Amino acid sequence: MSVLKTLASGLIGSATLTAVHQGAQRFIPNAPHVDAIGRRAVARGIRALGGTPPQGRRLHDTALVGDLLSNALYYGLMDVGHPRHRIARGALLGLVGGLGAAFLPQRLGLGRQPHERRPRTPLMTVAWYTLGGIASGAVRQLLDRQ
Repeated sequence: MSVLKTLASGLIGSATLTAVHQGAQRFIPNAPHVDAIGRRAVARGIRALGGTPPQGRRLHDTALVGDLLSNALYYGLMDVGHPRHRIARGALLGLVGGLGAAFLPQRLGLGRQPHERRPRTPLMTVAWYTLGGIASGAVRQLLDRQ
């Protein structure tokens, strides 16, 4: 039961992050486009394995599912340790994940985010990943009270 609660909490944090990213792209100039980095990573990984990556909407959907699942597992790490500190661990995980998402893609050969404008775009990226981590920790605490 505890593993299911952890996975559900991680998935809620991941969904929070994804919803904020996707929604902000429609309304905020220079909003993060981490999904573009995800599409590049999926295509690059499939090519490295000798395959042909999907195109267009299929590539987008594949990257989105990959992001949701990997972020859910990552945010689930907030459950390691004392239960009282889940929200703080979630926030720290989000902060570290956001910094990685903002500053590692170019170093990994995945390029920059489309429409990136510094410092605004990286700050939003870090803030939204942190929000996802906080949501994950908060949901896990709520599930324990049930």
